[in-house]
Amino acid sequence: MRFAIPTPTISAFEIGPLTIHFYALCIIAGVALAIWLGNRRFVASFPQGGGVVADVAIVAVPAGVIGGRLYHVATSPTDYFGAEGRAIDAFKIWNGGLGIWGAIALGTLAAFLTYQKIRRTQDLPPFRYFADALAPGIALAQVIGRWGNWFNAELYGRPLDAPWALAIPEQFREDGYLNYETFHPTFLYESLWCVLIVVLLLSLGTRLPAGTIFLLYIALYCFGRFFIEGLRIDSTTSFAGLRLNQYLAALLFIGASAAFLKISRPSR
Repeated sequence: MRFAIPTPTISAFEIGPLTIHFYALCIIAGVALAIWLGNRRFVASFPQGGGVVADVAIVAVPAGVIGGRLYHVATSPTDYFGAEGRAIDAFKIWNGGLGIWGAIALGTLAAFLTYQKIRRTQDLPPFRYFADALAPGIALAQVIGRWGNWFNAELYGRPLDAPWALAIPEQFREDGYLNYETFHPTFLYESLWCVLIVVLLLSLGTRLPAGTIFLLYIALYCFGRFFIEGLRIDSTTSFAGLRLNQYLAALLFIGASAAFLKISRPSR
């Protein structure tokens, strides 16, 4: 086998009675950076909003984790309720399995409701300004969070023979691919794609109408995710040769793009 990206030999370490999982550390680090960047951007435009991002995150982050887990379990039911599944494993989020669609949906809803509650007592702008401030940070959280999949040796793509291929130990290979050693590092593709999104969104600053930065984040992420998702070989629901997540990415891309064009179009 030629040079390939190795899979880490450990995914957790122990400190006394505690077991610390690298997957969880990647998620926590990503969330922390998202809060820091989001607060910095929001306060730069609205100084009276100091602390609001952290207050919203207290509710939105747990809601996002719950939403992400619910989506994952709902779209992969046989892993937990099938003949070889265990229902208790649905609660073991440190083993991976947070669907970004559920995380963004429930997290955004929780953020909106919490922000509106705070806004009733403070002089704050509409939620769309808040969402724009957070958008680059959310993408940055995904940049870091995707590396958790690397530690868990999960969500890789089809077999690949290239210097940037990911070496997967036999015990982590999907059924039907036991004879292959290296695969597409889809976690890396998505992480790098999100880096480009962060750079682009930050470069736009506040030049676009309120709400369009968040819509642009959704559209760009879904565009890249559609193609990256097509490389993956983990079990999921599929229709007509496309995975469920590809259909969802396509629908969200169309919807976000249409809304972006409508809002950003100069009024006559």
